[in-house]
Amino acid sequence: MFFTVLLLFLCFFFTILHFKPQRPKNFPPGPPPLPILGNLLQLNKDNPLKDLDRLKRTYGDVYSLFIGPRPAVVINGFKAIKEAMVIKAADFAGRPQDMFLNDLSKEQAGVILEDYNHHWKEHRRFGLKMLKTFGLGKSQMEDTIYVEIQHTIDALEKSIGKTLSPDHMFHNVASNVICQIIFGTRYEYDNKLIRIIIETFAELGRVANGPWCVLYDSVPMFRKIMLPIRKAFKTSEACKDVVTCVVAEHKKRRVPGEPRHLIDCYLDELQKTKGEDPSFSEKHLVPYIIDLHFAATDTTSNTLLTGFLYLMTYPHIQEQCQQEIDQVLEGKDRASFGDRINMPYTQAVIHEVLRITKTVPLSVYHYTTKDTELMGYSIPKGTLIIENLASVMNEEGQWKFPHEFNPKNFLNDQGALVQPEAFIPFSAGPRKCLGEGLARMELFLIMVTLLRKFKFIWPEDAGEPDYIPQFGISMTPKPFRMKVELRLTK
Repeated sequence: MFFTVLLLFLCFFFTILHFKPQRPKNFPPGPPPLPILGNLLQLNKDNPLKDLDRLKRTYGDVYSLFIGPRPAVVINGFKAIKEAMVIKAADFAGRPQDMFLNDLSKEQAGVILEDYNHHWKEHRRFGLKMLKTFGLGKSQMEDTIYVEIQHTIDALEKSIGKTLSPDHMFHNVASNVICQIIFGTRYEYDNKLIRIIIETFAELGRVANGPWCVLYDSVPMFRKIMLPIRKAFKTSEACKDVVTCVVAEHKKRRVPGEPRHLIDCYLDELQKTKGEDPSFSEKHLVPYIIDLHFAATDTTSNTLLTGFLYLMTYPHIQEQCQQEIDQVLEGKDRASFGDRINMPYTQAVIHEVLRITKTVPLSVYHYTTKDTELMGYSIPKGTLIIENLASVMNEEGQWKFPHEFNPKNFLNDQGALVQPEAFIPFSAGPRKCLGEGLARMELFLIMVTLLRKFKFIWPEDAGEPDYIPQFGISMTPKPFRMKVELRLTK
């Protein structure tokens, strides 16, 4: 009996050892992994950023982890990220295709999760063209943004002297701006399309950073029995169904060659290629729309929320912005994007908000497209790459004040705006955020317009502000309230 038990134990022991992940030769170092689970137990499921920083101090700027049995390389610091994402961009520009978010799209990726291929290149080119076509950098886009700002002003004026929660205020603004590009329509904030899309993003963001998604991505054998994940799939399908219905309605009213919005332009492109380019197809249109909407809504709105949190709790910075805005805009009805040139301090504040927010702290996971090297280490083709942008945004030696909110990080001794090379809130290289130009325009016009008209105050009964955000695909400030007063300007 003893020998039978011993034999079973040895069989179990060697079976477990067989499943223990092994690092390839000259692979970046990292903590010892457990069988099956890898290094999952060494990362905080609510916010792994502190754990990633701790491992960086032990193993250096480039180290490896095992997400279950899957090897992943974490890249920290500007030097390493620049080598990977800019100097060797094509080697690190892939996207993994076998994870939770990929399965949601059912192999009909839009542009964010699409691998580095012809399809992705064509859709990125098309997206940039559409943003310019519908006014990016022109007064046409400014008009679109100002329509939404006015709705925000109306809501704030009704709350003068009161406290309010801004949680959905900026999501509504950013969502409707991109909706006017995609659908050519402005929607009321309680519209079914807007509501379902925003709810979908919130649900997927919650699930995508939770323990069930980690298990889904790292232990594929469990995928069929993961009941909590099924709600996310149902939510995603509901979102796709709503967008599909809207696309079908627009198709009925479409006049070929006379595009009113992105949907018409996409269908014109499809007709122009006549099936010769399989990159463009109707099955790709809906996920493409959802990708663009997410990219243009969630990150911008969370950055604005963070910005006003800091402006309320650093009132001297808010006042200095307002003084500069009043001086530059004296006699003008409204700001234009071109006015930013004469507002170095306000621009520095916006840049500092982007830096301190670290809106998408781990970027979107990359994948190596070939065997390559990084900082002297060998990285095989098909390796998951985690680009830790957060590590760059507070990196010692890159910033004057790396660990505090201070606009002087972007000002020289003469008060002129400077932008350090390490300022990469929108990532870097070919995978740099498609909507960066739109986001910069929205951030400037919204913040300047609201600061010109209102004073934002941290409520007396709100306690101490909590600057630690909720970790997610994009970082979200914890819920807070704000008090609003009208400014008495000359």
